[in-house]
Amino acid sequence: MIKIYLFLDNFVPFKLCFVQMFTYCAILGLEATSLCILAYDRLIAICFPLRQESLNTNTKMAYIICGIWVFGIGIQLYGPISMTQLSFCASVRVNSYFCDFAPVFRLACNDTSRQWKFGTSITIILEFLPFSFIVLTYTCILITVFRMKSIQSRYKALATCTEHLIIVALFFFPVLVVFNLGFFGIVINPNVRGVVLSMTSLLTPCVNPIVYSLKTKEIRSRVYSLFTQRRSVQPLKM
Repeated sequence: MIKIYLFLDNFVPFKLCFVQMFTYCAILGLEATSLCILAYDRLIAICFPLRQESLNTNTKMAYIICGIWVFGIGIQLYGPISMTQLSFCASVRVNSYFCDFAPVFRLACNDTSRQWKFGTSITIILEFLPFSFIVLTYTCILITVFRMKSIQSRYKALATCTEHLIIVALFFFPVLVVFNLGFFGIVINPNVRGVVLSMTSLLTPCVNPIVYSLKTKEIRSRVYSLFTQRRSVQPLKM
C-alpha cells in the first residue's frame, strides 16, 4: 500500500501477486477467528466465572489457537493454487489496492466457477460463521448480565467487553458490507471497495493497541495527566 500510494508504483510480479493474496487472506481469516477466541474467553469469564480457571487453561487455549491457525492457513492455500490454472489473456489490471482474490479471478478468460464457489465458501466459513458466533456469544453474555442484581456488577461485566466490541465493529462491518453487496450481485465501485477493505486492514491493527492500552489504569492516568498539564500551562505575557 505504501508503494502504491506514495511512490505510485502499482506493478506486482505474477507469482508475487499470489503470495500477497495468500498472506492477506490468511491473516484476514485469522483475525476473524482470533476475535472469536476473545469472545469465547469473555463468555466463560462472565457466564461461568467459577469454572473459568478449569475451562480456560493454558493448554486448552493453546490447542484452540494452534487448531485455528492450522485450519485457517491450510484452507487458504487452495485459493492461490487454483489461480495458477487460470488463463489471464485479457486485462491484467487488478481493481484493488492489492491482489485480492475476487478481482484477480474475474480477469481470467476461462471458467472461474470453482474460484467463485471457493470464495463464497471461505467467506461464510471465516467471516459469517465467526461473526454469528460472536453475536450468539454476546447474546448469552447480555442475558447473564441482566440477571445480575447489582448494577455495579453489570457495569464491570460490560466494561470488560467494550474494547473487544470496538475491534469487532471496526473489523467486521466493512468486510460484511462489501461481501454482502457482492454476494447479492450489487456492483460496487472498485475505488469504494478498495477504500472499505483498506479500512479493515488498517484501522483494526492501529486501533487495537490503543484501545487495549487505555484499559490499563496507569496508562489512563498518565494520558489524563498530560492533558491536564497542557491545560494548566498559561501562555507567557510579553
